[in-house]
Order: sequence, then C-alpha cells, then structure tokens
Amino acid sequence: MPVFNTRMCMESVMVARDSVPFDDPRLLAPPRAVRVGFDDGSFVLRSPEPLKPYARCTGEWLERWANETPDAPAFAERRPDGEWRRLSWQQVREQVGRIAQGLLGLGLAPQSPLVVLSDNALDHLLIVLAAQHVGIATCTVSSAYCRLTKDHSKIHGILNTLGPALVYADRADVYGPALASAGLHAVTVFSHGAQTFPGALAFEALARSAEGPDVARAFEAITPDTHAKYLLTSGSTGHPKVVINTHRMLCANQQMVAQGWRFLEHEKPVLCDWLPWSHTFGGNHNLHLVMRNGGTLVIDEGRPAPGLVEKSLANLVEVQPTLYFNVPRGLDLLLPLLEADAAAAQRFFERLRMVFYAGAALPQATWDRLQALARRVRGADVWLTTSWGSTETAPAVTGAHFRLDRAGNIGVPLPGVELKFVPNGGKLEMRVRGVNVTPGYRDAPQLTAQAFDAEGYYCIGDAGRLVDDAAPERGVLFDGRVAEDFKLTTGTWVSVGTLRVRVVSALAPLAQDVVVTGHDRDQVGVLVFPSAAGAALPREALHARIGAALASLKAEGGGSSQAPVRALVLDEPPSVEAGELTDKGYINQGAVLRRRADRVAALYAGGPEVVHQESLP
Repeated sequence: MPVFNTRMCMESVMVARDSVPFDDPRLLAPPRAVRVGFDDGSFVLRSPEPLKPYARCTGEWLERWANETPDAPAFAERRPDGEWRRLSWQQVREQVGRIAQGLLGLGLAPQSPLVVLSDNALDHLLIVLAAQHVGIATCTVSSAYCRLTKDHSKIHGILNTLGPALVYADRADVYGPALASAGLHAVTVFSHGAQTFPGALAFEALARSAEGPDVARAFEAITPDTHAKYLLTSGSTGHPKVVINTHRMLCANQQMVAQGWRFLEHEKPVLCDWLPWSHTFGGNHNLHLVMRNGGTLVIDEGRPAPGLVEKSLANLVEVQPTLYFNVPRGLDLLLPLLEADAAAAQRFFERLRMVFYAGAALPQATWDRLQALARRVRGADVWLTTSWGSTETAPAVTGAHFRLDRAGNIGVPLPGVELKFVPNGGKLEMRVRGVNVTPGYRDAPQLTAQAFDAEGYYCIGDAGRLVDDAAPERGVLFDGRVAEDFKLTTGTWVSVGTLRVRVVSALAPLAQDVVVTGHDRDQVGVLVFPSAAGAALPREALHARIGAALASLKAEGGGSSQAPVRALVLDEPPSVEAGELTDKGYINQGAVLRRRADRVAALYAGGPEVVHQESLP
C-alpha cells in the first residue's frame, strides 16, 4: 500500500518528536490566568492576553490557502476501491466556487439552511463549504437518525424544525426513505442514486457551471454575525435545540486556540479524523483547525467500535498524523491494537506531537496505559492534552497548553473569553462569556433567555474548581455536570461525572462504561456495560473482579458518595437509536436511567452486591 504523503505540509521548524516544547514560547503560550473575586463567593477567570484579529468568515481561510499554498494537500478520503481521493487547496477552492454558483442558481429560499444527513465525506465537505462561502447557513444532522432506525419520526421533526431549502445526502437508497415521507418542500441532492428519487439532483450537477461574479458578491456580503451553521444539541432532555453558530464565533474560536498552540503558526497540522461533523468537536474544532491553519485532514472511515476501529488503525499507520483527536472510548479500543503491534505503534507515534482527548472524562487507567505505550515506543511520554467547551461555545473555552500530569485538568481560559465560577449546591458552576458564545437558539427566544444569566454569561451546566486557589494558572479541574448530580437519602451529594470516571478506571479493562445510580436511595450503585475483555470472562470471574474493584474504591475513602456498593452487569449494549449512546461514543446517563428504570429497581431489590442482568426476573 502506498504511503499517504502529507510531509509537504510540514515546515522546517517542526520540533523533533521526542522534544518537550512546554518551555518554548514559540510553540506554546505560557499558562496564565487572572482571577477577579466578588463578595458573593463567585469569581471570574480570564487570560491576560488579548484576543488578536481573526477572519471575517470561514471562507477567508479557504481563500488564503488556495492563494498561498495552492498545491498543498488539503483533504482526502479513501474510496471504495481502497485508493485515495485527494484534493489540494486550489482544487477545493475551484470546486467550492462551482458548487456555490450552482447553489445560487437554484434560487433557494433566503434564511433557510442547507441540511446534510450523511457521514463525513468530501462531497459533504464541498457542499457545506460552498454554502457557507455565499452566506447560506448549513446544518449537518447525525446520520444515525436515518441509518440506524426505521422510525423516522425524530428526523422528520428535526427537518421540519430546520425548514431546509436544500437537503443533501450521500446515497438515495440509505437516506431516501426518510426524506420521501418527510413532507418537505426542499431541493434534494444525492451523490449516488439521485435518478431513483423523484425530482432529486445529482451532486455532480451542482458543479457544472463555472463560477460567476455572483459568488464573489455573495461572499463579500457575509458579516461576522452571519449565521454560518446550525448544530443540534444531544437532545438528552427532549427534542434537540438548534444552536446558532456565527462566522464570528467560529473564526474567533480558532484564533483563541492558535494563541495557545503557537506551533500552528510554524507547522501545518495533519489530522486523520473520524469525529462526526454533526458535532462541534469534529465539525468545528478539528475541521476548522485545518481550515484556519492550512493543514491536511484525512477523513477516517473507521469508528470507535469493534470491526471498525481496525480501519482507523490502518489509516493512522498510513497517514501518520501530527495531532490526534479522539474520545475516551476511541482510545480504549485503539490501545489494545497498538499494544499488540509494535510496528503500527511506531508508525503512529513517529510524527505525533500530541494526543487530544475530549473533555475531562478520560479514565486515569487509560491515561497511564497510553503513556506506558508511548514510553515503550518512543522513549518518552506523549503530550496528552484537552480542552473544554460546548456546542454553544464553538467549542473551546479552556485549553491545557501546558504539561498535564494526569486526567481531569481542563486548562485555563483562552484569550477573549471569561469563565465565571458561581457557588451552586456545594460546587462551583461554570458560566461563559465571550465572542465565541452563541447568540442563542434558532427561533427559540424563551430557550435562549433561559440559557443566559443577567450578566450575559452562558450557563453551560458544568462545574469546576481550581487546581490551586493561589495559582489559577495551574488550571481548572472538571467537577461534573451540575444537573446530573444528586443527593442520597442521607443528604450526601453524589458527583456523577467524577465518580463515573473513577469507577471506569477501577474496572479497567473490563468495562466499556458505567452509569451511576442512587437518586433517592441510600446507596450508590452502578450499571456496568462490559467491554469485550469483560464479556469474555466467565460470569463468576467477572463478578469477582467487579466486587474487588468496588471494595478497592471503598478502601480509598471518600464516604458513601464515592463508594458504589452494588453493580449490575448489563447484557444489552447502549443503544444509539434510544439515545443512550451518542455518535462520539459518550453514554447519555439520563437516557440509560430512564430506559432501564426496571433494571435500576432490580439492582436495589436485594441479593448479591454484583449481579448479572440475566439473573434478574
């Protein structure tokens, strides 16, 4: 198999892979934070560094690299025959211009978005960039609503809420059935099988006309406050909300990241990434990191799932990314493959500057295992880092642009954003204000008003605390979600987010994930989704290992809120269709507890401390 060549993206100042860049201000901004306290116990944390100028719109990034590095590799995907389809920056700009002309020629309804239903792919990317280039907002919807269920009621509700002027999908045979019964009055475009869907256009038809002056006029009319895209929240408490992302939010946020990761000004990032563009992590943070800095993004068709993670490994070995982004579950599944293949691990780490995990939910056992592998392969630790934010913040609010010793630290506020800590139920609730924060939810003024406090801070719902009250520059420790926490009947608060990570780490490598139980009860319990390693054990052995792990947690101290005394091993994996598992592999705690309320009740009905679902009536 030919090696995927992205080395032309790297400039001569690339630091050797075994160097530690933390003390070099050319590569990473020194960690700094200013704390301003108030009489009510709240305080604000912000960076002393001002936010520098940023692009007017996302299309300016494309214009820049098409002019400055026209022949450099920009994006690539693996075709069904195993070969690569590659596009340079000039080729991307040319196709975006032609597609944008085609979109303008359709006379689409103003203020109505272009909606994408498919997974990450080059056609998907091109039509999104083309729409945004001429001021048409886009919304990528998770493909799971069409691919993984025959019940189309949820996708119909989403489409009717969005009111799209155009809907694009890759394959008519996969996405056509949901669209045929949606009752939309929108243009429909497919990359494959358009002829089988009445009235649909073929994707290639959009690019038949040469770019005309209308494209430039529409591009120049975009302002920083023009809606660039809409992203849907997870919908864990009901129907998804439609989050407005303006060009200002997206461009400012990438400038914030670049001021922390100063090495981006000297070397082009190379990513091999699977994270879906329907979410802010993949669609804003990672995609726009490449767009803003003129790097290369190779679309990984793998996923953090058995049978698919192997595809990710093959792509990583071939592409050799310089920056690697994943969620904790993805790292958990990739690690055994790397540990078992020294040659693959060597290729994976060879050009790698960092491994970035989402949020603070990485179990310490996974951290330790990854670092042990890095030391064995390259003779030194790899830089493990993270950030924190949300769909409503475009997404990064904090960044750990310094050395971390363990999981949990989410860094310090990035330039241009204020992070406020407000006492709430024994914790410090974090709130956010800055140019990267959404103006609100589309067509939902009441929801928008509820999301902000009287000072204009977005109430994100997460809690945090300083690593060191006397040295705020040491970072913020993630302290779970305020809404997920609950009290035992003893009056003791249970911090669900932090406890979940402790339990998963204690059970490693036997648990894929756990859900914490105990609301309105006197004891904490856990529902355990076993990993492949756990499921492979005889039941008695698995139960004994889980019991020993729970006893170990109790011995560590922390009281009843930190020591689950019951565990139920579940047979059925988390369901994407039922909303228990997101596209990124996160467990939706609330959805699992609602759907499996009978299992929770059985867990507390007595009997052994560790029980298997099949053993229950």
